[in-house]
Amino acid sequence: MMNRNYIFLTILMLVLAAGTLFLTMDDEPKQIDPEILLQEMIQPTRYVSTDQVAKMLIQADPSLMLVDVRSADEYEEFSLPRSINIPLENLLDKENLSYFGVPGTKVVFVSNDDIKADQTWVLVKRLGFNGTYVLKGGINCWMQTIIDPQRPSDDAPSADFKTYTFRKGAQMYFTGGGIDDSDASKVDVQIRRREKTNVAAGGC
Repeated sequence: MMNRNYIFLTILMLVLAAGTLFLTMDDEPKQIDPEILLQEMIQPTRYVSTDQVAKMLIQADPSLMLVDVRSADEYEEFSLPRSINIPLENLLDKENLSYFGVPGTKVVFVSNDDIKADQTWVLVKRLGFNGTYVLKGGINCWMQTIIDPQRPSDDAPSADFKTYTFRKGAQMYFTGGGIDDSDASKVDVQIRRREKTNVAAGGC
């Protein structure tokens, strides 16, 4: 964890030093103070979990905007429902900046893990845009928790089984697949089937 923090801080400094060079002086938004940015960066509230995103997608929450910052090729191979693709290198294009700072919209950045999404969050936040978040663990974690959730051990806390129950329902919703008879009576989300998609392997 410590090494990860050092790496992220290094990325932050590089972004702060060079990121705004992509903008012209006329187009440059008002930027926030680096010290304020550092304070916000260490807050866990800038992350949203795969469970939170799955619930918002199932409920068709109109406030959610998923922004996939991977390459176009990766996005075409597999992406989360309702996500749009804005590769990190194109983030500061004028037409792409218009997606951010919309009142009432929760923008969640998505990458394979959460490293590239973290970089995107820092850059966008530095430019003064609020309402931005990072999908914790990225698509790799989505695969492990939503697409292929693992049943807790029999002696696990009840909260773990509640989470598992939701994830099995979400798995059925996003893949169109069935669930085991042993789990069928426990699924408590409203299921609306969608066409089954191919999924890629990964890890949290």
